[in-house]
Amino acid sequence: MKKQRKIVLFIAQSLDGYIATKNDSLDWLFKVEGEGDNGYSEFFETVDTILIGKRTYDWIMEQEKGQFPYQNKDCYVFSRSPFDDTAEVKFVNEDIVNFTDNLKKEEGKGIWIVGGGDILHTFLKEKVVDELIVTVAPTIIGEGIPLFKAGDYQLDLTLVGTRTFNQFVELHYIVHK
Repeated sequence: MKKQRKIVLFIAQSLDGYIATKNDSLDWLFKVEGEGDNGYSEFFETVDTILIGKRTYDWIMEQEKGQFPYQNKDCYVFSRSPFDDTAEVKFVNEDIVNFTDNLKKEEGKGIWIVGGGDILHTFLKEKVVDELIVTVAPTIIGEGIPLFKAGDYQLDLTLVGTRTFNQFVELHYIVHK
């Protein structure tokens, strides 16, 4: 029997649970002394598919000055509005559960949820996330975009590993289904 692909969240947050400031800044994150790329390259090699919310996609394209950073990966951008696909991404406007169930059945490596908060909230609420790899920065920013939005859902997790990258701590959880 073929092994089903996993949907994994790999993300950094402040100690108080934010993934960005209220102005979408990550400056706080880059001020923390890490180690190498804090495990990013190692993780990136384990995935061949990337899921992104439209707002995060727009932010990435602005920060990267139009140069899409996830070359050679299958990339899907979830949007409530229809958009034309590009050479790098396919835009998706369909039920997340059906879409991800079909994607997980395809041959391939892991599937990475890049963000942001809105799409992650939907993925968590619908219980389609299999693993969470959250890197915590020793910074408190007070307010911003929370990693986990309040809502009517609960996930039970098992901690399967921790690693440190200088000042960062990575927490790796499996989600119970």
